[in-house]
Amino acid sequence: MSTETQRKRIEAKIGPSILNANLADLGAECEKLMKAGADYLHLDVMDGHFVPNITFGHPVVKCLRRQIGGKPFFDMHMMVAEPEKWIVPMYDAGADQYTFHIEATRDAAACVRKIKENQMKVGIGIKPKTPIDVVLPFIKDVDVILIMTVEPGFGGQKFMSEMMPKVRSLRKEFPYLDIEVDGGVGPETIIECADAGANMIVSGTAVIQADDQQSVIKYMKDTVHAAINKQ
Repeated sequence: MSTETQRKRIEAKIGPSILNANLADLGAECEKLMKAGADYLHLDVMDGHFVPNITFGHPVVKCLRRQIGGKPFFDMHMMVAEPEKWIVPMYDAGADQYTFHIEATRDAAACVRKIKENQMKVGIGIKPKTPIDVVLPFIKDVDVILIMTVEPGFGGQKFMSEMMPKVRSLRKEFPYLDIEVDGGVGPETIIECADAGANMIVSGTAVIQADDQQSVIKYMKDTVHAAINKQ
């Protein structure tokens, strides 16, 4: 297999969101998710400005990095105003991927460059009302595009099926791009996401509150893997 062919592969990946986990015992919760088969951990950072909620910042991320064994991949979902301000602190805290919202910055290109300079993977997220066209100029420079399937800011919202055309459009034009979906995704909605072309699946409530987290993660990953193999 050539280097180019190896590079041009997408994989099914499930990243539980810890937003609805027991924040008082977050380290143990994260380790439990990794043992259940999570491919990465999705960490929602909210500042009370870009979204009407507050979660945690880089000090908590730094503590988690020190506490959790196995060095899990930290996918930072930065629902914050002026996301460029937190790039260096999150890198220093141990973040692996920094996904910012294009609606939150005046200079997305500069934000992308700064993330790369700090040796993290780059993600750009868009809210439901943001057209997909705004991210197209940055595709060649980023690692993942995040399509929000709920309004960012709160967990437990209903999945918005009407966002799937965005996913289909991206997958058709960029067959090897990592496309992530976040919001209301679980066993009942995973087929829609997989068939549309999403390969990175963020799931919060459906995984966190499941009696058998391993089975839920496996089912969703198998569903996405099957859809990829049909493409």
